[in-house]
Amino acid sequence: MRLAVFNVENLFDRAKALNQDSWDDGRDVLDKFADLNELLGERNYTAARKRKMVELMIELGLESSDTGPFVLLRRNRGNLLRRPRGGGLEIIASGRIDWSGSLELRDEPIDDSAMRNTARVLLDINADVVGLVEAESRPVLDKFNREIISSLGDTPYGRSMLIDGNDSRGIDVGLLSGDEYPVISMVSHVDDRDRSGKRIFSRDCPEFLIQTAAGYELLVMVNHLKSKGYGGTAASNRRRKAQAKRIAEIYEQRIAEGYPYVAVLGDLNDTPNSNPLKPLIQETNLTDVFEHPDFDDGGYPGTYGYCNAGDKIDYVLLSPDLFDLVESGFVMREGMWPGVRPRRWDCYAEITKKSEVASDHAAICVDIDL
Repeated sequence: MRLAVFNVENLFDRAKALNQDSWDDGRDVLDKFADLNELLGERNYTAARKRKMVELMIELGLESSDTGPFVLLRRNRGNLLRRPRGGGLEIIASGRIDWSGSLELRDEPIDDSAMRNTARVLLDINADVVGLVEAESRPVLDKFNREIISSLGDTPYGRSMLIDGNDSRGIDVGLLSGDEYPVISMVSHVDDRDRSGKRIFSRDCPEFLIQTAAGYELLVMVNHLKSKGYGGTAASNRRRKAQAKRIAEIYEQRIAEGYPYVAVLGDLNDTPNSNPLKPLIQETNLTDVFEHPDFDDGGYPGTYGYCNAGDKIDYVLLSPDLFDLVESGFVMREGMWPGVRPRRWDCYAEITKKSEVASDHAAICVDIDL
């Protein structure tokens, strides 16, 4: 069987802030979005917090309207703010209990060419089971599978599954599998919490128990750990390490329960030797498929962007019994931007500019005798 993982970076819609030409511009919006969301969630809006809220709202384009260029402020009930006729903003709520609503990132459609190139990657990897990162929802995943993949003249995957996670931006994790690889059970970890009561996972760490065509049971855990893209570095690292530690705990528990074939897949948003990933990569017996002697990395150690060593953030980690059954594996970069001076790899002829790429991430595939 062929097992794969691919960060599709959304299938139909994506946050506008993430579609800017400059990564720094997008990160600046995401940082301010995160800071404002945190302040809006406070029980007590002190004078200092109110001043900071106003500052961030103005910078996010919310001074004269609840709809900014990249964010949307939904006010359902209660009174959060007022906009004096003379201009400016005034926070009139005394805390989160005084109003109900949300701050959301605005979406815009994915480039149609990029959408079809994403489908090409999913067809060309020819996987029996593929873990997906950054898919919006199960209805969207199912529609993409049935309509977009089929539009390229090929047979879509027989099964699609996704459990909505904790991220309201529509960047969940899910699974596609062939007809001969049914999901026979699922476990969600959206409500796993740390000692302070805070949810551990930014999205989820779903466990999909799959029956293979040969009758074996394969446990697949799909993950997308805390990004470095916004929020403070120290806080992001702590959150990512807590997530890695919890995944390791779940993995060890399943091994102890008698599941020999376990795969941990996903975008872990950090490098193999990083401190945040240490609990998962260095302190368990999971092995990265990149370490298999018959794995072809295509000449580059990374999986994201230009695929340098510091860009190794996507993983297929296998339990010892599963790793022993690996026959070969490879990185599929045809849907990525190859650069121009020089071109680092061959890409689809349909990709003529960065906006047409399937993803900034490569797909990772591994063939297993299972």
